[in-house]
Amino acid sequence: MTVLLGWSERAVCKESDADALFAEAARQQEAVALCGACPVRTRCLAHALDQRIEFGVWGGMTERERRALLRRRPRVSSWSDLLESAHTEYGKDLVRVPATGSALAARSALRSTGSASKAA
Repeated sequence: MTVLLGWSERAVCKESDADALFAEAARQQEAVALCGACPVRTRCLAHALDQRIEFGVWGGMTERERRALLRRRPRVSSWSDLLESAHTEYGKDLVRVPATGSALAARSALRSTGSASKAA
């Protein structure tokens, strides 16, 4: 019997200390680094953006980075749809978080999807 797990069941952070994901200042980068190897980081980020989750690191982005992204793209009605269509179109996970913990790649990838999905 095959059991399909929700995306959060496959998250790397599922086995880590939850408090680490809600750290402040420099400790946030440790949480961002944890997302670097996560197979569901795009879904995690889309969930946080769609639900307007205010606190914690989700999908490799801090709350400040998510707020900035939401301000830049106020017309996006479904981040899940946008990120999934970008993933399908480009054939790769657009939210890459390097092992160093920098979220620069995630921010750059999300900015580049803007030209590909103006309809969103």
